[in-house]
Amino acid sequence: MRLTRAFGAALLALGLAAAPAVADSSPSASPSGDSKAPSQAGTSFRTATEIEQGQRATASASTGDYLYWSFPADAGQRPTVHATVKLPEQHTTQTWQVDVYDGLRRRQSCQYGAQTRTAAAGTASVELACVLRTVRAWSEPWANDPLPGTYYIRLTAVGLQASDLGLPVSTEVRAESKHIGGPAAVDGSLSQPLVPGIAVTSQHDGGDSGDGKKKTAVLSSIEPDGGWSSGWWSDRWVWSGIGAVLAALAGIGGYALTRGSGRPSRVPPGV
Repeated sequence: MRLTRAFGAALLALGLAAAPAVADSSPSASPSGDSKAPSQAGTSFRTATEIEQGQRATASASTGDYLYWSFPADAGQRPTVHATVKLPEQHTTQTWQVDVYDGLRRRQSCQYGAQTRTAAAGTASVELACVLRTVRAWSEPWANDPLPGTYYIRLTAVGLQASDLGLPVSTEVRAESKHIGGPAAVDGSLSQPLVPGIAVTSQHDGGDSGDGKKKTAVLSSIEPDGGWSSGWWSDRWVWSGIGAVLAALAGIGGYALTRGSGRPSRVPPGV
C-alpha cells in the first residue's frame, strides 16, 4: 500500500512539473495594443527603427531604398520575421528580399520561409518570411550561432530595372518568437547581451554636457519583457528534478520489496 501511494505521488508530481514546461512552448505574447506602432523605417543599422516582438510596424518608401528595423530576442526563442510589400499598380517584375542580422551585424541564415520572392508585373503585393535558428545562451567565439541581443531586419528590392527605381511602396513587418526551452538550452551564458552601443563625445566641451555628465548614445534601448534572462532558467531543471525523485522512489520501492517482512525467522527445535 505504501509503495502504491509513493508511485501515485510521483505521477502527480510529474504531471504538475510538466505543465510549466509545456506552457513554455507556446508563442511569445504580443505587447499590449495601446503601444503606438512605428510608421517609419531606418535607412541603416544605426538608424534602424526599434520594434517589440509582436508589434506591427509600417513604413512608406521608394523602390530601391534599404529599410531597417530592430527587435530584441532572448535565449531559448526562435524568432520569425514576416514582411509584406504593397507594390504600385504599374511595375515590372521585382524581386524583394528580407535579411536578418544579429547584434554583431552577422547575417543569420533562415531555417525555412520565403526569404526572397519575385513579384510578376502587375502583382499587388509580395509576402516574405524568415524563421531563424533558436537563440542560444552561449556559443563558441568562432561560431555564427544566434545569441541574445538586438536583431536587425533589412528589407529591400534586388536586381531592379531602371524604370522601377523610385516607385512608391508601402511595407509592413512583424517579428515574433516561439519559446523552445530545454531542447535548446546550453551550459553557459553571455555576460551581456549583444546590444550595440556607442559613447559619443562633444568636440566642444570634451565630452561633458552642461550638467557635468558625459554624453552616451545607445543604439538599441529596447529589451524583452521581464529583461534579459541570458538562459539562466531552463525546463531541463524540471525534468532533472523529476528524474531524481523517480530514482529515489525506485530505490525505496526496491528496498521495500526485497527486505521481507522484517520478522526474525523461527529456529527449529534442537538446532
